[in-house]
Amino acid sequence: MNCRPRWLKAATTLGAFGFAIVLFLAAPAARAQNDDVVPADVKEVLGRMGKTLQAKDFSFQSDTLRAYVGGNGELLHIAHKTKIVAHRPDRLSLDVSGDDGATKILYDGKALVVFGGDRNEYGSIPVSGNLDEMLSAAETRFGFDMPLADFFTGDPAKSFLDGVTSGGQVGKVTIDGTPCRYFFFSQAPDLQLELWVEDNDKATPRRLIVTYLSLPGRPQFYAALSNWDFATTHDDAEFVFQPPAGAKQVELARRAGAPQQSSQAPQP
Repeated sequence: MNCRPRWLKAATTLGAFGFAIVLFLAAPAARAQNDDVVPADVKEVLGRMGKTLQAKDFSFQSDTLRAYVGGNGELLHIAHKTKIVAHRPDRLSLDVSGDDGATKILYDGKALVVFGGDRNEYGSIPVSGNLDEMLSAAETRFGFDMPLADFFTGDPAKSFLDGVTSGGQVGKVTIDGTPCRYFFFSQAPDLQLELWVEDNDKATPRRLIVTYLSLPGRPQFYAALSNWDFATTHDDAEFVFQPPAGAKQVELARRAGAPQQSSQAPQP
């Protein structure tokens, strides 16, 4: 997988669903990282974060607020709450609710399903492989990026630092009673990333802010990360989609220029 950063993008309608979910911007191309631009002690902390997030089973909650430019140039905001469950190497579940409705996303190692609860419609993308392979295939063929995907790739620390041109520690703060380390990073060509992680052996991420310097109004994406659970084991059955009564299956729009693929023979 191309470990490209997946941060904020304007909400995008998927296929015929008529509902939107928060997606994250993938950079136009992978950028080489200079090993000297981030201090060794900072990379060590992010390495601990990456190791924590490589757990076989984990879940967490994200509360996000995204700014975007309205039709008259005004800066508007949209909020979402997401429960994310990962079961490595190839299972993922996301329950998203927010200002624009409810969405459920499931990956069972064979297909990625997107379900719009408000419209009772779902689409299925035939794809297989581990989480990195699924994310890459879904982005390549459908232009589809997962919320906060860099936190559940195979190498979260590498994914987060890809393209970073400078960075370091701002200081130490307390979030909900937990001591945290506060980092700031610049990422070419126009992003600023702020990351807070717990100041302990796990270095669990607790907050993320992304600022878009070249967009009108310099909009930001804010995510509070909480309710981390690394102890619960999740069965494969949790990630299999069972259509509700009356649910209608629709086709997801393929990305322009993407290769065609038979639904009978899914490939990663």
